[in-house]
This record gives sequence, structure tokens and C-alpha cells, in this order.
Amino acid sequence: MAKRAYIEKNKAWLENKAREEGVLQLPRGVYYRIIHSGECTTHPSPRSIITAHYRGSTIDGHTFDSSYGDTPLAIRLCDLIDGWIVALQQMVVGDKWELYIPAEMGYGKFSQPGIPGGSTLIFEIELLGIG
Repeated sequence: MAKRAYIEKNKAWLENKAREEGVLQLPRGVYYRIIHSGECTTHPSPRSIITAHYRGSTIDGHTFDSSYGDTPLAIRLCDLIDGWIVALQQMVVGDKWELYIPAEMGYGKFSQPGIPGGSTLIFEIELLGIG
């Protein structure tokens, strides 16, 4: 598939996903669906170190990365892609969300291993801790 067609396919997928029941919008075009809500009230800040399990995939279902079955990710929030920064600041420990991140809030036009440039990213994220 040509790059331009691939980018348009990803944008259309996200527009359709945004219209689904239960899908909520965050700033900057990031969408999410709540899988499980945590009980905590504290949200991470961009400088917080978060601990999370996650699974990342493209709209065709290809999983490009996952921490499940391994050690959870522990990283400073501001060191992640913009879509994660926007979403995780709204999450609390115990939340598990499915995120839908437009390419501009992910890796943009640049390809990454297993992720073509222009990809809408889908992440299942479970926030385990805030440090």
C-alpha cells in the first residue's frame, strides 16, 4: 500500500473508532476506552516515574511491543511519546485503558521497528505505580 493511502487508512480508522460507544476523547486527538478503573486519586505529572504494563499494536492487529509476561515498564513520563504523556496524566493507579493515538502524537511520519510511518497506535496500558 502506498504511504499516502496507508496514512489516510489510519486516519479513517481513528475517526471511526472515535464514534464508537464508550470511546472518550482526550486533548490533542487522543482517544481511549476504559477497561478497568482504579481506586486511587493521584495522577502522574510529566516528571513522575510511572510503572505500567502495556501492549502496543497497529490498526491491523500487529503487536509491535508488550511488557506482559516480562517486567513492567518503569520510566519518567516525559520520556514517552506525546500520546502517552497526555493519557497517563489523566490515569490513576489501577486504571487500565485502551488508547488510540494518532500518528502525530506517536511517531509521526517516521517508521519504527514494526511500526510504519503514519501509523495510528493502539495501546492497552495498565498503570501500576507512580514514583
